[in-house]
Amino acid sequence: MKIDPKDFKVLPQKSVDLKKYPTRIKPFYKSKEGYKLILDEHIHELRRLQNVLYADNRYALLLIFQAMDAAGKDGAIKHVMSGVNPQGCQVTSFKVPSLEELQHDFLWRSNRVLPRRGMIGIFNRSYYEEVLITRVHPQLLKAQQLSKKLVYSKEMWKDRFCSIRNLEEHLYSNGTRIIKFFLHLSKEEQRLRFLNRIDDPAKNWKFSPADIQERKYWKDYMKAYEECLPATSLEHAPWFIVPADDKENAHLIISEIIMDTLKNLKLAFPKVDAKRRKELLQIRQALISQD
Repeated sequence: MKIDPKDFKVLPQKSVDLKKYPTRIKPFYKSKEGYKLILDEHIHELRRLQNVLYADNRYALLLIFQAMDAAGKDGAIKHVMSGVNPQGCQVTSFKVPSLEELQHDFLWRSNRVLPRRGMIGIFNRSYYEEVLITRVHPQLLKAQQLSKKLVYSKEMWKDRFCSIRNLEEHLYSNGTRIIKFFLHLSKEEQRLRFLNRIDDPAKNWKFSPADIQERKYWKDYMKAYEECLPATSLEHAPWFIVPADDKENAHLIISEIIMDTLKNLKLAFPKVDAKRRKELLQIRQALISQD
């Protein structure tokens, strides 16, 4: 069964009700061994496409991962991107903003680490936190020292959606292709993964009491995502809602979407003209003649 990226794509401005989107679907693999074989094929192809992306040097690729805690962002990045050349890939995890970052607009810290042409940039969380976590916890906006008129404006979130769309349209027109993944995890699966983190000593470090506190705001987060996804899913910078209860299936879906995007760029190695070819042949002959 072939994975069709369109099945997971959020259409621009079309309302999203996350309760109607499954967190688990029929797997695209028949066994664990089958999963590994398919993923290995995807990894091999992604490695090939990355090489051409770097050599072609016309585009950059930005991958954005957003999700609730324990949805598998780290694992997806680790497994899907395991075969790419580290020299052509940069992963940035966005934590609590620093004092310096709080002195700038909400897009500033992410703009500083955007991938250059030929590179793949990966954002583990992103500027989207500024229309998600700050919406669920508006008290966080106080640290940004914004005017009260702005913070309490009913139009604030619409303005931020507009700023994000404008940024992504600007990046697209300058050669950056953006893919945004929302890993759609069920609350029950999150509970089971939290328990696993507590029961497994090797995973204790992954668990924080704050994770439990955030579960209390599950409905608020879902509402924030339901408004954010359609408002910021653009034809050239789409959101994909990936069922995340099955980690392996999520990896296959994500890798297929990335491959599909890169293939559509019609990447190619730079062509060598006749003059350059003649020069190379002369150098080759000189090398052969050397002792």
